[in-house]
Amino acid sequence: MQIKSPIIQTQYSGKVRDIYDLGDNLLIVSSDRLSAFDVVFPDEIKDKGKILNKISSFFFQKTSYIVKNHFITDNIDEMPQELHKFKHVLHERSMLVKKAKPILIECIVRGYLAGSAWLEYENNKTINGIVYKNLVQSQKLDEPIFMPSTKSQNGHDENISFQAMCEIVDNAIANKIKNISIELYKFAYDFYLKNDIILADTKFEFGLLNNEIYLIDEIFTPDSSRLWCKNSYKTGCSPFSYDKQYIRDYVTEIGWDKSPPAPRLPVDIINKTIEKYMSVLDIMHP
Repeated sequence: MQIKSPIIQTQYSGKVRDIYDLGDNLLIVSSDRLSAFDVVFPDEIKDKGKILNKISSFFFQKTSYIVKNHFITDNIDEMPQELHKFKHVLHERSMLVKKAKPILIECIVRGYLAGSAWLEYENNKTINGIVYKNLVQSQKLDEPIFMPSTKSQNGHDENISFQAMCEIVDNAIANKIKNISIELYKFAYDFYLKNDIILADTKFEFGLLNNEIYLIDEIFTPDSSRLWCKNSYKTGCSPFSYDKQYIRDYVTEIGWDKSPPAPRLPVDIINKTIEKYMSVLDIMHP
């Protein structure tokens, strides 16, 4: 979707979100596009953007006591008047946010051994370079682990050590972000667990505004988090999930090599993905 208005200075389309620069603020519009393995798929997931937007809005407001965030409003009527004529495309899938300068690090917190952390452990018996003994896939870790990665505009992000992060970001800021990330994870872990969902891992992005750290981008969505069904959880396998692991598993099974172009998705896979994402949203608005 394209929004044209005199108040828009520049615009940028990411894999999933479209960002419009309004000067001091940004308008973020969550599309229904799907990205996996850093490739955008040709098929959209109906209303996915609305679901992601609502989940992020919910958690931005719930976690503002932990760290400031860029969220201003997701109510079109509270946005600049010039945007009201686009209500039909912005409704439920947009938010007005403060413009912070992004810190080019993805901040990942893992409470369970899965994803790239499990692959590392399988190969080296390490997690983020640190040796661990006698762990199995999907096992709960004694304490959540902070695992930063590079944020690549082109290609795949790469996991790095905390020491390497401190070479990119000021030490004091790096330590604050690490502590904030773990506190955010613990908050959402408890929230989800009360609703029979396990938050296995999640990622955050931060920015600086007036020399203060702000939480930006999206938080605790099925796109940015690994969410498992508590009641069917078991170790030694990849548990039933409410996130896009379902898509990753499908395209891996059909032999896609993770290079563009992404394959078309069957209708039943699309519908099941929508169902999974809606299950997450439903616990916030019962």
